[in-house]
Amino acid sequence: MKLLTLRTVNGTKAVRQDGDTLTEVDGFADVGELLRSADWEATARAAHGATHPFEGADLDPVVPSPGKIICVGHNYRNHIKEMGREVPGFPTLFAKYPESLIGPYDDLALPRESDAVDWEAELAVVIGKKGRRISEADAADHIAGYAVLNDVSMRDYQFRTIQWLQGKTWEKSTPFGPALVTKDEFTTGPLMTSEVDGEIQQQTPTGDLVFTPEFLVSYISTIITLNPGDVIATGTPGGVGHAQEPKRYLQDGELLVTTIDGLGQLKNRVVKEA
Repeated sequence: MKLLTLRTVNGTKAVRQDGDTLTEVDGFADVGELLRSADWEATARAAHGATHPFEGADLDPVVPSPGKIICVGHNYRNHIKEMGREVPGFPTLFAKYPESLIGPYDDLALPRESDAVDWEAELAVVIGKKGRRISEADAADHIAGYAVLNDVSMRDYQFRTIQWLQGKTWEKSTPFGPALVTKDEFTTGPLMTSEVDGEIQQQTPTGDLVFTPEFLVSYISTIITLNPGDVIATGTPGGVGHAQEPKRYLQDGELLVTTIDGLGQLKNRVVKEA
């Protein structure tokens, strides 16, 4: 099942996608709100609200206001190598805030303060069931599904200090969506790519993670309770612009396309902020 958050003239609506049709899940303004309902999956499957065409749909971030967005660094070996690091023994964690999120087809703001805006295609895990100290064996029960995310990074700000936060959570910098694909319809492994103006930059199977989604759910929930709608961005593979020689960063007018087979595609035009 595919769940999306649709922008309408009457506000946002949680919708289910069936082919080319979007069906409203009555009573829920977005997918995050839907996930906080104990019987969210049955409710979504039974939905028969107003319908909309998928073509041309104006989509919000699939979960517009997660309580937590926890990101994982250095989780693909080819990216670890290109950045000159060692394979970590434990996950490298940092956070984003909801203000950083944009829809799957929204313009990507290129801030005037940064000259080093880079792409990072990522598989996002969305939590569907609350839990603390979740065992790795039980972690799948707490995952609602998966989506596509691009952890766009302002490298000049990121590397000002040893803490990455200031380069990772810029306003309107993180496309997320287009849909939450429930876990029964997706297993890690399919190819993930990022393209800039049609040129492939990253291309790696999502199964090449150092730390699996189940391990990450277990590890992070040891530290803090995970709630429905929380997001874990599982890391990016090799091919980022910062590791190229010469370094390459996003420029005004370019089109950033992020794809995971089976989950969908983000298409974001890079537009310099006024």
